[in-house]
Parts: sequence; C-alpha cells; structure tokens
Amino acid sequence: MLTRPPGHRRDVVLRPAATAMVLLAAGHPHETIAVPGVALGEEDVLVAVELSTVCRADAEAARGARRASTPVVLGHESVGRIIALGDAGATAFDGSPLRIGDRVVWSATVSCRQCDRCLCGRPQSCPSATRYGEERVAPDRELAGAFASHVQLRPGTAVVRVPETLPAAVLAPAACTTATAWAAVARVRRHRDLVGTRVRVHGAGLLGLTVTAMAVGLGAVVEVRDPDAGRRARAREFGATTVDGEPDAVVHTAGPVTAAAIEAVADGGIVIIVGGDARDTDPVAAASAADRAVGAGASDAGATGLENVGIDAARLSARSTTIAGVHGSAGGDLADAVAFLAGRGRAYPFADAVGSILALSAVDAALAAASEPAAPLRVGLVPGP
Repeated sequence: MLTRPPGHRRDVVLRPAATAMVLLAAGHPHETIAVPGVALGEEDVLVAVELSTVCRADAEAARGARRASTPVVLGHESVGRIIALGDAGATAFDGSPLRIGDRVVWSATVSCRQCDRCLCGRPQSCPSATRYGEERVAPDRELAGAFASHVQLRPGTAVVRVPETLPAAVLAPAACTTATAWAAVARVRRHRDLVGTRVRVHGAGLLGLTVTAMAVGLGAVVEVRDPDAGRRARAREFGATTVDGEPDAVVHTAGPVTAAAIEAVADGGIVIIVGGDARDTDPVAAASAADRAVGAGASDAGATGLENVGIDAARLSARSTTIAGVHGSAGGDLADAVAFLAGRGRAYPFADAVGSILALSAVDAALAAASEPAAPLRVGLVPGP
C-alpha cells in the first residue's frame, strides 16, 4: 500500500479564490489579497467563514493602540463550516472525528498541547502559543485570521461543533468573549456554589452581560455596575437585578479596577479580574484605550484597567479575600460556553449583540464603527464584496 510521507501537505484549490483582508500597518486601510489555494498539513482544518465579529482587540490593533505583527489578518471570533481536512484528519475537542460539513467554532489560541501549562488545562498560557488574528502573514499562513472568507486551523486548536439552529450572531463571539466569560464564572464556582450567591459584575459590555446571564442561570443573584444608564438597563435583559448587602463575588470585566471595588466583597469572598495581556499593549496607548473603554462600555476582557491598585493587604487577609485573574480560556471553557448558548443561553438576547453586519470588504468601516462611543456590542463581517 502506498502512503504519503510524514509531513506531506495536501494542496486544496479554491474556486473562487479565498479572500483575506490584510492590515499592512496600524492606521492604514486594509488591502484585499486573493488566496487561490492552501497547503493543508496532516491535521489541518479548512473552514469557510459564515460570520466574524470585531473584538475590541481588533479595533485597537488596527488603530495602533495594541502592538500587531503587521502585515496581519486580524480577527479571532468566527463561526464557519469545514470544507477540507488534512490527510490525517482532525478531532473535535470532545475527541470525535471532524467531518466536512460540520458547523464549528474554534479557540482563539493555538497551543503546543505538550507543555506543563497545556497539560494542566491552561493552553492559553502556553509559552509557544500563537493566536488567530495576530500572526504575521507568510506563505501558507495567509488565512490565519477571521477577517477572511476562510480560516486554516492548525493542530493545537480546540474545535467545537455547534448547533445548526443557533444564529451565527450568537456563536461568532464564542471563541473569545463567551468562553472567557465561562472561564470567569467557572473560577467563581471553584470557590463557592453559585446558588444564592450574590455577585457584582463591573461593566455591561458583552463580556459583563455574558457573565451575568451565566451566573444567573447557575442560581446567583447578580447586579451590574456601569456608568451608563442605558447599559445598566440592558443588563436587566440578561438577568441583572440588585444585591442586598456585600457581594460574595465581584467580577471585573471593564473599567479601572479600584481598591474600593475589591474591598467591597464580603468576608470570605472572591474577586475575579478579567484582564488583557500587558505584553501586547503599549502602556501609554493602553491607558488611553482603557479610558475610552470606560466611556464606551467596551465589551471585552482587555477593557479592564490593569494599572497598579493600592489595597489594604491586612484587611484582605483578615477577611480571607481571594483575588484571582482570568486571562483567555481553554478548550473546555469554549465547549461549556457553546453548551450554555445552546441551553440556558437561549433565554437571553445574545442574537441582538451584533448591531450591524457589513461585507468583509468593508472591514475598515466595521472597525471604525466598533470604536465609536455608541458602538453596538459587536459589529459583524460576512464574506463578500
């Protein structure tokens, strides 16, 4: 029997050619490139994009507030359908074989699957990890971001099948915001049962709203704090109410972290800080971006102000306060997030989060719209002219 040698790549011709929107440099318009074919590695997966959404990190990278390895195809929030597989095939996160035609979402991170961090369930912290939407464009790596008609997934990516009945607008943010929200809620659950727990969420962007809906669905009583009355009102649509007395848990999803907010947690409580990666952001640009995020109600993890905060350590010790950070998510978080969206999440208006949908070729307009003070929770992009 003839077999192909290890490392063989399968050539897949695409007609019409795939298209990708390339950011040549921060502050410059995107350029369209055509990709007439791809070379699939043995375990690679080629996905035709159904819908992508603009995350805050994408908008920051486009305008230069976050470092980006240009030229780059931005974007890491997508839902799509598998159209080709490498010779060895690939498996979903649950271990089952992936098939052509499967509708899927995938993790924002590509990890090595072998280091101590990957093996202990934190692939997002893998020292050799890369992220979709951050990798410099190179031969055979033109389709490594979501702002394209297709995305080439590599081994080390958690791929999760999704229901055909869920709208693409609900599923596209799953890899980033929804999975990160689940990771934050799961961290609280490791500390205490959520049934009857009083939770205070800071920030009513998409991340804060998702944390709210998840916590309420698990039995918590949740209040949301946000400087904007309209966003606070929207939080009630996701289950927010008022909390009597000190919260048992505080989850920061947007706005600057303050000592008062940390110290407000009840005796024996936990504070979860969901924040961005300072290694990726210029400090001066990050400070101004955080200020804009507070005013605009930014919806993503990186909107949390991570400047130094003076806290009363003796008070925290005396009250047995736990402070934990959550950055990114693992494959299990993504799978659980999809299960939430397909179950209890149907009760909440996640489909309304994508306020506008533009053609892929209008990516610059989409990024500008996502940066506006009155921006919708998400702006969507669909392949097409």
